[in-house]
Amino acid sequence: MQITEVTDKRTEKEFLEINVLMNRHNPKYIQPLDNEVRDVFDPQKNKAFKNGTAKRWILKDNQGSLLGRIAAFVSSKYINKGDTYPVGSCGFFDCIDDQSAANLLFDTAKEWLRENDVEAMDGPVNFGERDKWWGLMVEGFDEEPLYGISFNPRYYEKLFEGYGFQNYYNQYYYTLAAYGTLSDKYRERHAKFASKPDYSARHVDKSNLPKFAKDFSTIYNLAWAQHNEGKEISTQAALKLFNKMKPIMDESLVWFAYYKEDPIGMWVNIPDLNQYFKYFKGKFGWWQKLRLLLLQKTKPSRKINGVAFGIVPKFQGLGIDAFMIYSGTLVIRKEGKYDLIEMGWAGDWNPRMIGIYKALGGTQSRRMITYRYIFDRSRPFERHPVVG
Repeated sequence: MQITEVTDKRTEKEFLEINVLMNRHNPKYIQPLDNEVRDVFDPQKNKAFKNGTAKRWILKDNQGSLLGRIAAFVSSKYINKGDTYPVGSCGFFDCIDDQSAANLLFDTAKEWLRENDVEAMDGPVNFGERDKWWGLMVEGFDEEPLYGISFNPRYYEKLFEGYGFQNYYNQYYYTLAAYGTLSDKYRERHAKFASKPDYSARHVDKSNLPKFAKDFSTIYNLAWAQHNEGKEISTQAALKLFNKMKPIMDESLVWFAYYKEDPIGMWVNIPDLNQYFKYFKGKFGWWQKLRLLLLQKTKPSRKINGVAFGIVPKFQGLGIDAFMIYSGTLVIRKEGKYDLIEMGWAGDWNPRMIGIYKALGGTQSRRMITYRYIFDRSRPFERHPVVG
């Protein structure tokens, strides 16, 4: 077997091809867009390179057949609550069902990370935000993947654990029927805050995105600061994100809660883009963009994909989440454009978020695992601490 670093267009093409090869037997597989995967490794496109770096490798047999791939990342911003030593990451792992091949890929990532002065490896994760390609799927193989979600063969769990990775935390996804029954508690909390003039819940207005981008960054930075994970987003970056979302943004799916005009909560969703991208086979050129416009009109997505959720710490535990989500759900139901709300993942270290999903009437649809491998095998392993 031969390991080759991805350094040119040919090896980059093979890096993309491997993911298709490994998932080709699952009819539910939807190929990620090639350009979005490429952008992860482009310093001009990925802001994560400001605080770190990444490398990619492909694995072939002696006859030149593709066997697997992996990427490794280091970042000064990658901080998990409770970490007392530097941790790097690996991701974009794909491999045939062969432990020796997987071990060679993991060893390659590990040695590069060691050279970059880290002492453990988390994975599989993304080099960037946690809303895409984060964790190894271990439950949910019979459902089409949502846009940006991890999707992999069942045997990958065996390969990770066979190498020595340990379950750092579980990631749970929940699905809510758009017309399902909401709990009485949520209805009561909505009524409580709806009767108070200082509180309001509003959906985004695409004609005033700078204002909502500023509100988003305020809530995001305050809500995630308590997790001590280096999370922060500028208003400029948030506006860039909103402008990128604008062509597919449905105003009724992006909600904010306010107290006297101060932003205190957000619930951000988009139509599930994989309901369109599954026809594109990884490509997104001018023809696919035209076809997307047509599909949005003739075959619109009936699924909602959760992107971000947060409540400013000062207002957590009061019922603002129920007030905002119930307000949004009433509008979503009235418009009648969607059947399912696929909520974003919640780690088992965030029981409050899991409790919100369950209280809404959500049912678990998928489970991912983010693993950790400590290089010094004598060092004790500890799971991600519970927060909140």
